[in-house]
Amino acid sequence: MATQVTATANARRTSSFLRITIALQTLTIFLQAISAGLLLTSPYGETLHSVGARVMYGATMLYVLAAVLAWKPGGGALRPVWHATGFLALASAQVVLGIAHVPTVHLPLGVLMFGLSVLALARR
Repeated sequence: MATQVTATANARRTSSFLRITIALQTLTIFLQAISAGLLLTSPYGETLHSVGARVMYGATMLYVLAAVLAWKPGGGALRPVWHATGFLALASAQVVLGIAHVPTVHLPLGVLMFGLSVLALARR
């Protein structure tokens, strides 16, 4: 009985951590859109967008960690791990395209990533 209560509490805790990391990721992507606008209009926009890219990438890696923790010890579904890993691949492509200055792909991919992140947040 005590083991079942502990397992339920752990599953709830990891699920909450997963939800928080998805929300953090969604927020950082939204802030990237704002800093992209500043990139076009102000001299400090490039710095903000560059720092924001690092924070967004870190939030995405945290999302992968949270998905693995929700899956492995809690016995949850494997689907969030695949979603988080796919999102990390998209974020990696986004960083490479940003560094290479390919806005024709970088901007639509950013919009796609924001939409997918909002969808993932709504599903949790």
